[in-house]
Amino acid sequence: MKFTKMEGLGNDYIYVYGAPKDPEALSVKLSDRHFGIGGDGLVLISLSDVADFKMRIFNADGSEAKMCGNGIRCVGKFVYDKGYTKKTELAVETLSGIKYLKLFVVDGKVESVAVDMGRVEVGEEETVDGVTLIPVDVGNPHAVTFVEDADKAPVDTVGRRIEKNPRFPGGVNVEFVSAEGKNRLRMRVWERGSGITMACGTGTCASVAAAVKRGLCDEGAEVEVRLDGGVLKVKYEAGKALMTGPARTVFEGEIQC
Repeated sequence: MKFTKMEGLGNDYIYVYGAPKDPEALSVKLSDRHFGIGGDGLVLISLSDVADFKMRIFNADGSEAKMCGNGIRCVGKFVYDKGYTKKTELAVETLSGIKYLKLFVVDGKVESVAVDMGRVEVGEEETVDGVTLIPVDVGNPHAVTFVEDADKAPVDTVGRRIEKNPRFPGGVNVEFVSAEGKNRLRMRVWERGSGITMACGTGTCASVAAAVKRGLCDEGAEVEVRLDGGVLKVKYEAGKALMTGPARTVFEGEIQC
């Protein structure tokens, strides 16, 4: 099977064009960083009946995710760089609906991608297992908690605990966020099914939306969010989020499955 390893701010996935059998088990096998290719999961790309392309995302534990902001940017780069399309504005079908991409091309290759993430539903602040958080839906579930210093936040222990809390029957992504200045945030994330990752696109959008609700960021402003893997920029306005960030190919190869 041919594959391409790609990353968006260190949030790395294995990309395959087609529909291999048993993708859940395949994601577990290939994501292993010692005995497989290594990654946060597996992304399958195919043609769509309702959009230009379709993506399916499987976490490192084999569970299927509805959406991945870093992953979808890499899908845009994958299909353009490999010649599956020459369009620089694309519609991509996901389990959380159709998302719209704008590709920024430099010297014939996609360098960065802006993604219209669609509606973001921000809930009311609540306390779960002793943690004050704001639930946010970006097509997948998030729990955003504001801390004094995200770099010192107990992402592993608290993130793991909140992910499995009965309050979130299907699990939840947990973001630990601190303000670094006007319209500047620092975020670390525990992703359901994958654990600590270097970046999370949907989590970044959730964090900005929650920060706007908290009054930490301005609605309609371009907010810079510093993640472990780099910086994403998000504009949240009228209940919708636009996210812009890089996409990079790491390497390609073939693997016997």
